[in-house]
Amino acid sequence: MSPLIDCLLIGLGATLIMDLWGLLRHPLLGMPLPSYYLVGRWLGHMPKGQFRHQAITEAAPVPGETLIGWLAHYLIGVSFAALLILITGSKWLTSPSLTPALAVGLVTVLAPFLLMQPGMGAGIAASRLPNPGQARLHSLLTHGIFGLGLYLSALGLRLFH
Repeated sequence: MSPLIDCLLIGLGATLIMDLWGLLRHPLLGMPLPSYYLVGRWLGHMPKGQFRHQAITEAAPVPGETLIGWLAHYLIGVSFAALLILITGSKWLTSPSLTPALAVGLVTVLAPFLLMQPGMGAGIAASRLPNPGQARLHSLLTHGIFGLGLYLSALGLRLFH
């Protein structure tokens, strides 16, 4: 397979693993189920020039925001897989190792901390949320799971090569 297809499959797999974690943490930790409709709403307002909101929940709904949010979520996951492969080179695809995948997964938490959360009204690193420490911890854990998913997806893909 080409590195581009590998990247696509690894990114989709890692994002799916992260979403499975999101489903598990609901009964285990009492966290809400994953939903990306607010990401879709945020992105849906961008073509109109609105990049920052006081509270995204108070912004007008956007047609198709749920679909937009979920598609963006998976495309971002594929983009982060591409970042991993750009950093490590295609050699990582033939011999995946946990450390770079986990490192990239943890570094990707900067996207919500510095871009998405401020743009959606939650402040830098969830600073405007009622319990920012807990939100940060869950974000780090979720992105760590994404990193683990990058590694596991690459291993699974390697079994098919």
